[in-house]
Amino acid sequence: MDIAKIVSEQRKFFSSGITRDITYRKNALRLLKTSMLKYEKELNDALKLDLNKAPMESFMTETALVQDEIKYQLRHISKWSRKKHAATTLAQFPSKGIVIPEPYGVVLIMAPWNYPYLLTMDPLIGALAAGNCCILKPSNYSIHVSQVIKKIITDVFEENYIAVIEGGRNENTQLLNQPFDYIFFTGGKTVGRLVLEKAAVNLTPVTLELGGKSPCVITKDTDCRQSAKRLVWGKFLNCGQTCVAPDYVLVDKSIKEELLNDIKYWIEKMFGPQPLQNTEYPKIINEKHFTRIQKYLKDQKIFLGGKSDSHTLKIEPTVVIDPDPGSTLMQEEIFGPLLPVLSYTDIQEAVEFIVNRPAPLALYLFTNDKKIQNFFMTQIPFGGGCINDTVIHLASPSMPFGGTGASGMGSYHGKYSFDTFSREKSIIVRGFSLDLPFRYHPYSTKNKKILQTLM
Repeated sequence: MDIAKIVSEQRKFFSSGITRDITYRKNALRLLKTSMLKYEKELNDALKLDLNKAPMESFMTETALVQDEIKYQLRHISKWSRKKHAATTLAQFPSKGIVIPEPYGVVLIMAPWNYPYLLTMDPLIGALAAGNCCILKPSNYSIHVSQVIKKIITDVFEENYIAVIEGGRNENTQLLNQPFDYIFFTGGKTVGRLVLEKAAVNLTPVTLELGGKSPCVITKDTDCRQSAKRLVWGKFLNCGQTCVAPDYVLVDKSIKEELLNDIKYWIEKMFGPQPLQNTEYPKIINEKHFTRIQKYLKDQKIFLGGKSDSHTLKIEPTVVIDPDPGSTLMQEEIFGPLLPVLSYTDIQEAVEFIVNRPAPLALYLFTNDKKIQNFFMTQIPFGGGCINDTVIHLASPSMPFGGTGASGMGSYHGKYSFDTFSREKSIIVRGFSLDLPFRYHPYSTKNKKILQTLM
């Protein structure tokens, strides 16, 4: 596949101006929606093969969110695309200011394997709504979903508008050597750094959606049973392979035992006494990550779980008690079904534990104390999160989703996706009937004073 040629053809197509037309963009989104529905059954089968996702989980965490995003964009794209009037100064009189959102051009979207459909299609929808041409690079790890994505796209679009590039490291390298107008990357920090380095060569703007160790803080005044229920759901969704999954728990020492017992109750309630036999419990994506996750358990104190099956690539929901903060388990993002639980005696101790580490992509706080809620919301840096719940903050198209610091840069969803894939062009419009003389040579102190009063 000649990647350079595809980029060149997309640049020609974008230069034709067709994608700038709002009607064209809307029709493209409708065509995409129709094709998605056509291949929904095949997509569910692919998600089952790649991650052993149950149809309900696939619907809840992938297809439904994508359909909602398309609906949201279609409802608002006309309004968002309009030129906006901006105030001008007296020094610019007579004039009017105009701000026009315009697409970047040819966009590269690189997606991960953990939510291979959602994290490919969601940014694509925003890029199309903004008027760009797109090249999609799904993950080679989720190969079955990648194949369905290619069918969805090629069924209704030409490569000079939207192209899907399958493959692995070689294709990634070729893509990153191309002069794109924007790069949107979701994945790990190691590759994220490489993307940023490659983008810098061509001064290409980027969005990086990375990850990190997202903490969950539980105070003694919380509803322990309900907190554990929501924690277990968020942590073990997709077998823990979620960038915003609670990575570890900091719980008040006085309710630690109660919380552990409630976590045990809900794990057994949701996944049964033998989770490895549960046909709807997802699997680890491949042997590489299966082995990586198992290594984290070495020399750890396991409260619950710990068993695995190398044939099915399944690892039980596992709870680890009081791991060493310096251990690999507590230094690297887990991205699997292991939940470390640590205790604190004072809330300030929990705060220091979090702020002394890189800013996380998400933070979850379970408490009824309004002062603690306000402190965490306003004083601690993190990408986004929930109070008294987990994960669900990323499901709203009216809220931005993104990281900060080591967990990423930029955001998307809904209007934020449109803004991410657009740039605002500022224009001053004037006529010829009047021209204030103060800016022209010869300069004088008098003219300077007059100009100062107008600015």
